[in-house]
Amino acid sequence: MNSHLDRQAKSHGISLKRPSPDNVDVPITDETKQKILAVLAAGDLPQRLVKRRQSMDIPQAYLPDFLDRRRVWGISLQLYELRSERNWGIGDFEDLIEMIKVTQSLGADFVGLNPLHAPFMADPDRCSPYEPSNRQMLNPLYIAVDKVPGFRSSPELAKRLQELRRTDLVDYVGVAETKMWALRDIWQARQAFGRSADSSLSFNAFIKNGGEVLRRHALFETLSPFMRKHGYGAGWKTWPVVFQQADSAEVHSFADAHADIIRFHMWLQWLAHSQLTLAADVAKTAGLRIGLYLDLAVGEAVDGSATWSEPNAYISGATVGSPPDPFAIDGQDWHLAALHPAAIASGTNAPYLRMVGAAMRYAGAIRIDHVAALRRLFLVPLESSPDSGAYVEYPQDELLRILAESSAEFSCLVIGEDLGMLPEGLQDDLAKARVLSYRILSYEREDRGFKPADSYPRLSLACISTHDHQTLAGWWRGADIEARAEHKIVPPDISEEHVAERKRERKDLKDALDEAGTNPPARLPPNSASDEKLKDLIVSAHRFIAKTPSVLAAVRLADMTGQKRPTNIPGTSGDYPNWKPKLSVPLNELAALPLVKEIAGAMQDERGPKSDT
Repeated sequence: MNSHLDRQAKSHGISLKRPSPDNVDVPITDETKQKILAVLAAGDLPQRLVKRRQSMDIPQAYLPDFLDRRRVWGISLQLYELRSERNWGIGDFEDLIEMIKVTQSLGADFVGLNPLHAPFMADPDRCSPYEPSNRQMLNPLYIAVDKVPGFRSSPELAKRLQELRRTDLVDYVGVAETKMWALRDIWQARQAFGRSADSSLSFNAFIKNGGEVLRRHALFETLSPFMRKHGYGAGWKTWPVVFQQADSAEVHSFADAHADIIRFHMWLQWLAHSQLTLAADVAKTAGLRIGLYLDLAVGEAVDGSATWSEPNAYISGATVGSPPDPFAIDGQDWHLAALHPAAIASGTNAPYLRMVGAAMRYAGAIRIDHVAALRRLFLVPLESSPDSGAYVEYPQDELLRILAESSAEFSCLVIGEDLGMLPEGLQDDLAKARVLSYRILSYEREDRGFKPADSYPRLSLACISTHDHQTLAGWWRGADIEARAEHKIVPPDISEEHVAERKRERKDLKDALDEAGTNPPARLPPNSASDEKLKDLIVSAHRFIAKTPSVLAAVRLADMTGQKRPTNIPGTSGDYPNWKPKLSVPLNELAALPLVKEIAGAMQDERGPKSDT
């Protein structure tokens, strides 16, 4: 090992060790140190941004006063999965308003949503909400087109919408083509009849407030389909070199020639903003004490709008991933771009400040995916394998300050997804900062079994499952184990171990529910039990999380409706339709489902009716 290189790496926040699958720290190589130093452009890295102060003075995030005396619950879902008789084959902001009304009728206080970040509109099948093109912008596919002034239907369109609604998977390509055609038609009609969207004072104010960030995103969205039409990809890394820089002469010339289309894409952002703002206002009027709970992805696509628009804010020579662990022995490369530690919190209009504000402006709560990124990220140099990566320190103090100040400005509480390998002391720092911990039932286990309900921390959100998990019924049947085996994510011998372990886990869960007094079924249901046979167990498990001291509890809509097809199977790509399955039940029938009513009743029994303030 090179001692000079070690000192240089440490002085720039690079960890000299990483975990192994056996949970033993192993040294990173000199080659890795040199690669990470190079991608950080170490000579330009301000030292104050990577040195974490050993201070007890941690700024505190906003926490509403009523949580001092009340514990509340809400429903989490994927917005795109909602079915309705009026949507266009994908859940939209008008469906969200209807879901808010359903949530209010069930006595819940928030609606939790997948990230609503902007995708690649020119490549709609790149649909993962956790690999967006730009986290500061919204997804135009969620616009309820029929609620846009000037919309006109036709028999041909009505027939196409029926086809899109009938599919069991979201047809992102068909939805995007149909919505964009209709929205362009509205835009062009308003232009032609002198009622241009340009004349809207609120639209002009939105453009002014969005500034260069909004303009460049709209420019990217104009260039992207143009490039696809000419044989390139939707992402900028495949474009001719002269178009890969947003400030090149060729890009300026293109922008001048396509000013109307650029303005159209800014209009789409304004429509999405207006409809999401309306949904947030409806939640407030309906009495939801938290309102909307929005998810914030950990990074952006390496070739998307964000990295093209602000290249100096991102690390260009490495991607975000995770080191080797027992479930991914070679480590993982998430192929996400990371904000540069020197830029992320720099300046009065820092990228992190803009990013969290873009979500908080609509929300009563935000969830930060992979909250460990407040202190460190595992960076994998391009063209390297994940086991050649290293942890890089981030300016935790500055990021917590931004979170605290922004949460106070927007009256928005903060939840941190603190799962997996966490740096020592991070959870303590987050608790001091009043960032809620994220507690999933299946993860809350010790050697003796599941942790008791009263052991959950008060400043936390408790839930049974998330978008990366099977429903509780699926977990009970071992559907997650079967899926990992089917898609060859784990070898057969490991799957056999997981099957044996699940048998013990089922018994442990039954014991924990018995101990908590949640009235589970008297006998342990078999792993092949039907939905009806598992109903009492599912309600009992929700009663368990309702009993926890956690100030928030989230009930997943997929658990309430008994979905068989998972939202996402981590480790798969083209061999499973991740982020596409729709609910099997239409929106207007949700509140009447027996399991929905029973779970809602259990949550209210343990957490109190909404009228009790």
